[in-house]
Amino acid sequence: MGKIGFDNEKYLKEQTAAIVDRVKKFGNKLYLEFGGKLCFDYHAARVLPGYDPNVKIRLLQQLKEQIEIVLCIYAGDIEKGRVRGDFGITYDAATFKLIDDLRKWGLDILAVVITRFANQPTASIFKNKLERRGVKVYLHYPIEGYPANIDSVVSDKGLGLNDYIQTNKPIAIVTGPGPGSGKLATCLSQLYQEHARGINAGYAKFETFPIWNIPLKHPVNVAYEAATADILDFNLVDPFHLNTYKEAAINYNRDVESFPILRLILTRIFNKGANLPMYNSPTDMGVNRAGFGIVDDKIVQEAAKQELIRRYFRYNAEYVLGIEKKETVDRVVLLMEELGVKVSDRKVVDVARAAAEEAEGRSKGSAGIYCGAAIELKSGRILTGKNSPLMHAASSLVLNAIKVLANIPDEIHLLSPHVINQISKLKEGVLEAESESLDLEETLIALSISATTNHTAELAMKKLVELKGCEMHMTHIPSPGDEIGLKRLGVNLTTDGKFSSRNLFVT
Repeated sequence: MGKIGFDNEKYLKEQTAAIVDRVKKFGNKLYLEFGGKLCFDYHAARVLPGYDPNVKIRLLQQLKEQIEIVLCIYAGDIEKGRVRGDFGITYDAATFKLIDDLRKWGLDILAVVITRFANQPTASIFKNKLERRGVKVYLHYPIEGYPANIDSVVSDKGLGLNDYIQTNKPIAIVTGPGPGSGKLATCLSQLYQEHARGINAGYAKFETFPIWNIPLKHPVNVAYEAATADILDFNLVDPFHLNTYKEAAINYNRDVESFPILRLILTRIFNKGANLPMYNSPTDMGVNRAGFGIVDDKIVQEAAKQELIRRYFRYNAEYVLGIEKKETVDRVVLLMEELGVKVSDRKVVDVARAAAEEAEGRSKGSAGIYCGAAIELKSGRILTGKNSPLMHAASSLVLNAIKVLANIPDEIHLLSPHVINQISKLKEGVLEAESESLDLEETLIALSISATTNHTAELAMKKLVELKGCEMHMTHIPSPGDEIGLKRLGVNLTTDGKFSSRNLFVT
């Protein structure tokens, strides 16, 4: 059992009260921009040990009778097939998944908004798919000069040109599959059209990070900077808040930079209706209470430093794969240096590297690439695995781990030699695969087959769920089959960013 640094119940109480209070200030009608991940927020769970990845869903369930949910997705992201990194699926597929996930928790959506729609063919197909499944879809269009040209934006030819969404409950939750989905513009469009109809609606922003009431260089806030290094976000003391209230509050560059214009837009919109309260700073706009859920700062700081290392390895691997820029990797290295964090502070790194060196040392003179892997179990014990002609390093590591968890002696085989032999024959003779070695996905299938006749294998297989959340490091980038298997097991994987094969095309 890991150490707890965050109290979900305390957080929920604080967060619910803050949202309800904000609704009251705006005449019982609020558009709440929901930033970050609505569900499966594993970044928050990693940096705030004890944080429930779906605590925001619990928050919405508590407010269920008062909310309606609107999902936004940028038409350009649909058109170019933008991929969400944590799930490895495109933003349009992530939208489908989010709708399904919300329904499983008893929360339905009011509508989907396709933002900055300009008749993109793929976006039109996406719209058709949703509408033919009974989901309401609204279109919002590009606005010339947005957001700086306020006369153009706050007009019937700007925000007023968009489709209007009829909402009936006090709180409209406006969210999306990721950043840049058009959540703010959707809120502004609705505010403009609500006030034109005589409805005095207000706006607020909910975003977990950065946490405004902890220091600028607190590891949790630095970990957020690392998480957004690819889009060049950085944290800073909110100058508007400091000037007005004479106290430091942490925000990030985009909110601070856009605040003067946003405030002017809101002022223009609100002047069409009642004299509603106005914000003095971007921090004022927020209702985030995550900082009040931290109950052990020492535990949280250490967890955030570990997340910083994980981010470095992720960006480095993406750089090697040609996805990420070198500047992003360098930015995270700088953040690590500021906090005095080294990659070796992640316990499994040096152990995995030693396993690879050991495998290479035992195979002097043999051609090939030697991969090492290490995993830290919840008990703190670290286990290793190496690649072989029989199976990949990830496969041997997972089998070793579940043996230990099930108290099965090392000399007992979990996989039937007959099953392994048949898979190898299939790969070599029928599928014409480059390697007979079993990747993790194949190994898990073989394990499930062996479990039908082998009670020991069945006992070991039941221990796979205990690997979720464990820290793991590999010296090489996992193959597609390894990556799929590790994602499904839910381990926190990092790699050294080396290729496990000399081939350019890997299946």
